[in-house]
Amino acid sequence: MSAGVTIGRAAAFVGITVKTVRHYHKLGLVPEPERDGSGYRRYGSGELLQLVQVRTLAAAGVPLADIGPMLDADPESFTTALAEAERQLTDRIAELTARRATLHRLADGDRALLPDRACALLERMPGLGFGPDYVAAQREALVLARAMVPDGFDGFLAQLEHGLDDPEFVDLARRCQEAESWSPDDPRIEELATAMADRYLANPGLLGDGTSMRAWSRASAQYELINRHRDDQAPVAARLTALTERRLRAAGVHAPRR
Repeated sequence: MSAGVTIGRAAAFVGITVKTVRHYHKLGLVPEPERDGSGYRRYGSGELLQLVQVRTLAAAGVPLADIGPMLDADPESFTTALAEAERQLTDRIAELTARRATLHRLADGDRALLPDRACALLERMPGLGFGPDYVAAQREALVLARAMVPDGFDGFLAQLEHGLDDPEFVDLARRCQEAESWSPDDPRIEELATAMADRYLANPGLLGDGTSMRAWSRASAQYELINRHRDDQAPVAARLTALTERRLRAAGVHAPRR
């Protein structure tokens, strides 16, 4: 009777698949036993021990490429290699935890893409009379701004907070929302743009702080992309923005050019 067991039984004893055993052989982690007289490879206790060692290290998160040297290492080197494997595994756990947190935020809508401060602004808007389309456009603009002009994002949020705290500005912004149903050549658009520019000039905090304005000035291409987002869906809003900026520049206020 031949000593040892077949590859199928060896895999079953160790708790892995035959395919995994063959993969270990291919990587040189466990030598293939010689064939017996009947042509079968027989796995003895030595091979089974090696399979258990490799399986245990792999299950602990040690990359297969690192297992071979670890098996051949002296006790001190083995301990050092284990510590490095633990460090890599800790980093991986942190990465997976962050991904899980992102999934949880995705279930919570805006918080997957925006910080809590920005979400709080969006949540205020419906209570101030802004409709879903307006809020959706603001959400998209915030997502784009955070991604493309990160150094100006906090200032942009402060600017929006200042605006929502200004009842007169909120009233003008609601009128701008209503204006989206007008014809793009409606003369009231110029009147509204003038009123918006006047409000900015009366309350300079609505224009943002110096740091934010400089960040947006350096990112004129990004500013144009964000400002033109949804232009095809809201041509009146695009014209309002252009007219308001033109009036602000005429008054000596620097605004990024589209």
